Amino acid sequence: MRARVLPALAVADFLERTRRPAYLVTLAAAVVLGYLALPPAGSLWVVMNAGGYRGVYNSAWVGTVAALSGALWLMGAGFYVVRSAIARDQQTGVGQILAATPLRNAGYLAGKFLSNLMVLASMGAVLVVTALALQLVRGESRAVDPGALLLPFAVLTLPVLAMTAAAAVVFETIPVLRGGVGNIAWFFLWMFTVIAGGGAPFGGLGTVGASMRQAMAAQQLRPAGEFSVGFTKVNHPLATFTWSGLQLTGGFATTRIVLILVAACLAVLPAAWFYRFDPARGGALRVRAGAGATVPDSGQPLAPAPNAATAGRPDGLARPVAYRPLPRGEAGRRWAFWRLLSGEIRILVLGTSRWWWLVAALVNAAALAVPANLVKPAGADTALLLSAAWIWPVLIWSRLGAQRRENGVETLLGSYPAAYRQLAAEWAAGLALTVAAGAGPLLRMAAAADGARLAAWIAGALFIPSLALLLGTVSRTHRTFQVLYLILWYAAVNQVAAADYMGTVLRNGRPAGPSPPLIAAVSAAMFAATFTIRAARQALR
Repeated sequence: MRARVLPALAVADFLERTRRPAYLVTLAAAVVLGYLALPPAGSLWVVMNAGGYRGVYNSAWVGTVAALSGALWLMGAGFYVVRSAIARDQQTGVGQILAATPLRNAGYLAGKFLSNLMVLASMGAVLVVTALALQLVRGESRAVDPGALLLPFAVLTLPVLAMTAAAAVVFETIPVLRGGVGNIAWFFLWMFTVIAGGGAPFGGLGTVGASMRQAMAAQQLRPAGEFSVGFTKVNHPLATFTWSGLQLTGGFATTRIVLILVAACLAVLPAAWFYRFDPARGGALRVRAGAGATVPDSGQPLAPAPNAATAGRPDGLARPVAYRPLPRGEAGRRWAFWRLLSGEIRILVLGTSRWWWLVAALVNAAALAVPANLVKPAGADTALLLSAAWIWPVLIWSRLGAQRRENGVETLLGSYPAAYRQLAAEWAAGLALTVAAGAGPLLRMAAAADGARLAAWIAGALFIPSLALLLGTVSRTHRTFQVLYLILWYAAVNQVAAADYMGTVLRNGRPAGPSPPLIAAVSAAMFAATFTIRAARQALR
């Protein structure tokens, strides 16, 4: 009987996820990924670049490229798709029911691991179908070889997905990694893994590249550069060569099997300290509602709200409470928005530790204290410190638009008579945090009378809270902003001008990214979209 419990738990959890609209979005994203990995023959945007060449679109090439790109991108994005399995059991009450059953902790964690792996593998299956369809559509080779098509997914993609599924389980069982800190940590861990692996996680690209070099040498071709996996632009369409597929060796196959086994062991390792949802055990997950609630991503418990009627009475009997009447007339209406803004700011930064504020203050102090002649080119010092200042509050920004849903007060706030005021105050609270976080670089630019970068700073300050509020309102979770903002910030830090929203990509000392009026217009459009979505949801209640 127990042998059937684990698969049943995994399948039930997987089927529950497939009923969600977000699952269809992830499948659609897998189709888009497959299309990008196998572009038309004349495309200048490629994912797999074999030293200036690409293979003829046969089953071996399309399967390998789709498998490598799937291993690369699903390790990053797939983690954020599957990492909420345990938290969902907690929120729905299913976890408390399972905690009362004879199911052991290791079995529960193994079921979550298998469920995560099934979700990720289903995305990989969509990539397989997309690769096969594109092979036929491109028409360079219509001979379908199922073995050559499927083998790369089995040996290149599946082990990476298994490690990702296990990491999602482990992160959910460690308090410090359970929230936004874990989201950020995984992003940088993923980037490090990709860079250390030469463009593909866990060394798969090296083995594939060696096989392709042998095929190119046999055809008297010489690659003109390194082999890489990643969405890049080339100067001219890639030349073609014929590649019959990866010749699997015993050593490489053993390595990939060991990765899967390690992932399975890693997934059940938290059974040593994870006690699921038993409130009598120290490792139990803390709920968000009631006296034990936690501020999202802060990990700090909220103190129980004092009862004003019985405070200070040893017998617990109620005593008369003097209530201050609400302000009336024009004066009250004039200050209503500012009181609302003050409340939104307090809610936004609630639970933020003093150490967080200390680091933010040090970054701003450094922006004012570092001599400009220490960093070349001119302005690079302020750009670097602004990048640091505007990544530090990412966990707090991510609460915009999402915490009303995550804390279970969306219905209550939906009855607010002036919803547009509440939305404007929430956005203004995010703007105030952005200004405070980047005040040091702002003062440095103002002292230097750098009008171009001042304009870029202002546009960036408008852009960040608008993006956070829109993504939080649409997705109703803080995770979406954390992931997308990290990607955008990482691109800007790596001097991608098109992604520079804060004026840190400099050419001849001036911002090289989109113009500040354009960024400001995009910010206004995002705020308008947020207001429209909020108004539509309130009208449908």
